[in-house]
Amino acid sequence: MSIEVYRDPWGIPHLRAGSPLELARAQGRNAATDRAWQLEVERHRAQGTSAALLGPEAVPWDRFARRARLADTARRCFDALDADTAAWVRAYVDGVNDALPQQADHAPEFAETSVEPGSWRPWTPLALWLSHHILFAGFPAKLWRDLVAHRLGDHAIGLFATDGPATSGSNGWLVPGDRTATGAALIAGDPHRFIEAPGIYQQIHLVCPEFDVVGLAVPGVPGIAHFGHTGKVAWAITNAMADYQDLYRERLRRTGDRTEALGPDGWRPAATRTETIEVAGADPVTVRIVETERGPVVAGADTEDGEAISLRYPPRVRADLGFAALPALLRATTVADVDRAFDHWAEPVNVVQAADTEGGMLHRVAGTVPLRHPDNRLRVVDAWRPGHQWRGWYGPMPREVVTGVAVMANQRGIAEPLGVEFAPSHRADRIGELLGRHSAWTGPDMAAVHTDTHLGSARPLLDPLAALPGLSPEAARLRDRLLAWDRRMAADSTDATSYARLRSAVVRRLAAHPALSALSGPVPYPEVFLPWLALVPRVAYGLQALLGSDLLPESDRAELIRAAVEEVATAGEPDTPWGMLHRLAPWQALPGGPPEGAWPALAGDHDCVLSTSSVPGVTDLSARGPAARYVWDLARREDSLWVVPLGASGRPRSAHHHDQLPLWLRGDLVPVITDFTLLTEERT
Repeated sequence: MSIEVYRDPWGIPHLRAGSPLELARAQGRNAATDRAWQLEVERHRAQGTSAALLGPEAVPWDRFARRARLADTARRCFDALDADTAAWVRAYVDGVNDALPQQADHAPEFAETSVEPGSWRPWTPLALWLSHHILFAGFPAKLWRDLVAHRLGDHAIGLFATDGPATSGSNGWLVPGDRTATGAALIAGDPHRFIEAPGIYQQIHLVCPEFDVVGLAVPGVPGIAHFGHTGKVAWAITNAMADYQDLYRERLRRTGDRTEALGPDGWRPAATRTETIEVAGADPVTVRIVETERGPVVAGADTEDGEAISLRYPPRVRADLGFAALPALLRATTVADVDRAFDHWAEPVNVVQAADTEGGMLHRVAGTVPLRHPDNRLRVVDAWRPGHQWRGWYGPMPREVVTGVAVMANQRGIAEPLGVEFAPSHRADRIGELLGRHSAWTGPDMAAVHTDTHLGSARPLLDPLAALPGLSPEAARLRDRLLAWDRRMAADSTDATSYARLRSAVVRRLAAHPALSALSGPVPYPEVFLPWLALVPRVAYGLQALLGSDLLPESDRAELIRAAVEEVATAGEPDTPWGMLHRLAPWQALPGGPPEGAWPALAGDHDCVLSTSSVPGVTDLSARGPAARYVWDLARREDSLWVVPLGASGRPRSAHHHDQLPLWLRGDLVPVITDFTLLTEERT
């Protein structure tokens, strides 16, 4: 059977082939067709060579990717694959290499940068996967906790605990059949990631004699990993917020012609090498690579003697990224099949929900988490002290029986034994509240949940505001408006703007308070970790805990809020809608303007179900939010729905480059089409 490519009205690819290997090759060709420049950028990022395309701003990432040994780890993981999975990945890579040179001619970014598309290696999809997820567990938060402990004391470590500014989360919920209009389950949600142009998720339909699956693929990676529907079973994930990466403080020394690192059993050899990062428009940069018995050094090691910090992460230790799960998911027809497939899952650690047409349901954690000393999970530990070695792997992974609506939103719950910091419960509580209001849910109904803008985290700031006496008339009017506000971060709400301005003023004043002055200085760590180490964002996302702590006397907290409300009240501009400030600001590999005019206004906020995150005290622009939305209907797959922030195509001149953006903004969803008679065949 020859490979067939069809498109629906939104340009979403529907691929049909005679075998899984042919289909994998077709998926690779399609990725190169629709996302040529994206594939080139991500390949370079995974290899630590993106500065050669993007210039000096990409050097910090490239230095980290080289030091963390991402590409080498991907090679190891590919070499350890079983023969069938390896052949499947190779077929995908062959498809990319077949199409990429020709398709690059249709991507203007190649001409703008004078870049020729490179060749993919069999392990490149694994390198992309690792590059996308190496920071998902937020190991740099351990650097932050270490700074807090050293500068404020161990007692202060928990003050900033929250879903931080660089953590990726998601919403997801499973509604069982006894609460739907059809009697069959619904699975819905939205992954929260940095919004990229083009997007991190690609809507796709994969068909061969062995399976027929729709879902959200990651361009550059075969199969459908995170969100899929085979017609008989559907699944979805969220970040479990598990802790499975450790940082070790290393002592290094030069002895003769080799470098050594001090471990619990004494000085041991460390592997070293020097690599050069080519930089567009600037001189090359040399980076020293050091790897101890714990793992690769990711901070320090610029000199041959002294202290450094190494990273130990499961794929480097086990040579396993969990890719054996991907073809198994495509073949799944029951919840039991999905469950067995996720037994192979490794990176990142996720909470999984699944349901099938026979009424089966699944709610479990999947991934690889090491067993080790509790201190390892909290902060940087000394490599030379006994007791911090890994002692095997956590198992079996936690699971729960689904007895009603099940919600996953990165909160404490099923994955609590595996983590340290979780998201506040605001999103999960709100989703549960909304789903509890009806007992006959349909797929289209889920848009109201996806787009809910109620801000549960407003109370810790508004409650003390209500108790402030002696405000100026302007500040008193502002206080009264905010206390009467419905606490919805609607795009057209001026009260939402006033709240956001007050919150930012409180954040800035709290960050400047003498009690936190020790944390305001420079940090001795690479630039790539700064999102986890900057004081103002840490205060912004830890505001609820900080306002409720005894770090500041109660009188200081009240005076700080008083000064902030007076500042906002006298600043004017009370009639600015929230959406005028809170605009989409996606990441783009090359500087470029929005599709049409200015990037659009957004509703929502970090702790809303519509989680469009800004950084209070720094910017109201939103770089992170729903990277896709989906509703999987187990009654009829063709009643399922989905949408992405921009469109199916990564080509700037394509009609499908950003045609889904207006729907995404409104909360509308695109129908999932699986009937090939309703599609248009693409002639090549």
